[in-house]
Amino acid sequence: MHFSELFKFCPVCGSADFVQNNEKSKNCKACGFVYYINASAAVAAFVVNDAGELLICKRAKEPAKGTYDLPGGFVDSNESAEIALKRELLEELNAEIIEMDYQFSLPNIYEYSGMTIPTLDLFFTCKLNSYDNLQPADDVEDCFFVPVAELNPALFGLSSIKKAVEILKKNK
Repeated sequence: MHFSELFKFCPVCGSADFVQNNEKSKNCKACGFVYYINASAAVAAFVVNDAGELLICKRAKEPAKGTYDLPGGFVDSNESAEIALKRELLEELNAEIIEMDYQFSLPNIYEYSGMTIPTLDLFFTCKLNSYDNLQPADDVEDCFFVPVAELNPALFGLSSIKKAVEILKKNK
């Protein structure tokens, strides 16, 4: 659901005179508060081993539970994209990134708690200190490597991840 439909009352004064200002903001006519919904930053890793296989995760939680994903997640407040990616891979896979390179970004729509959240997903190629003993945790049900040539983007649940995998496959 778009934030404008979800938020009916001003979060500052409680007025019902909280009206659409433009596509990404609402304005309270009673107190003057303006609320903007901007894209949240998220990160994702292309981890390719020496055999040319991409590390794939299976999502343990909604949205898109059970579909394929890349390791990564949201950037927290006061955190760079690089630090967020290191934190996410440690949380999700007990993996330590030793090298990363920014590749590109893609917009995405993330459905969570009944709200449509716009995101800007930043994609990095990463090397790990070890590819052995990866341990799925947090919101990852399973992880495994798939040869890049055999990737099926349709198996990935989030639109930006699907498109990113298409780009990776095309460029290999």
